[in-house]
Amino acid sequence: MRRKTLLASAVLAVSAFTMSIPASAQEVLTGDTRLACEAILCLASGTRPSECAPSLRKYFSISYRKFSDTIRGRVNFLNLCPAGNQTPQMQSLVSAIANGAGRCDPASLNLEMQVWGGGDSGYTYISNQLPDYCSAYIGNQYSNLGGLTPKYVGAQERGGYWVAASDYDAALAAYNARIAAEDAANQNNNGGG
Repeated sequence: MRRKTLLASAVLAVSAFTMSIPASAQEVLTGDTRLACEAILCLASGTRPSECAPSLRKYFSISYRKFSDTIRGRVNFLNLCPAGNQTPQMQSLVSAIANGAGRCDPASLNLEMQVWGGGDSGYTYISNQLPDYCSAYIGNQYSNLGGLTPKYVGAQERGGYWVAASDYDAALAAYNARIAAEDAANQNNNGGG
């Protein structure tokens, strides 16, 4: 609940900022400046209405060969929004978005968090440790990703994986059913005993 209040405060701060500008100066919030402000609001929220499409398309189109350059380019884009670098809190949000947006969804985590384990016999598992950049993005005082927040289902050593918070209950039930079936099969293969 606290995050929703803070997100609302961020939205109001951006709105208040634009409302306090004289009418002739408000025209500055067009083009990339406007898209940058919209991207901040859309990427800090767990809901992404269709109005977010142009700003998100612009944001995610910023891509360079080196990922560090991509992050820097995205920060520079978000900083086109006048509110983006006004306070340390907004600077923190811009940094968290640039480092985490598009990298902290379940599909990305399930791919990026694969770890090799088991030595020579080897197997892979998906780590249940959220990367620092995701913790910063999800935990930022101005972000509220709601149902988009990733949650880990199960245990690493038994095929655990990341899902959206909104899908957690169904995924946990499916995971538990799979584990029960595997355990029953193993028990039958080992003589039922």
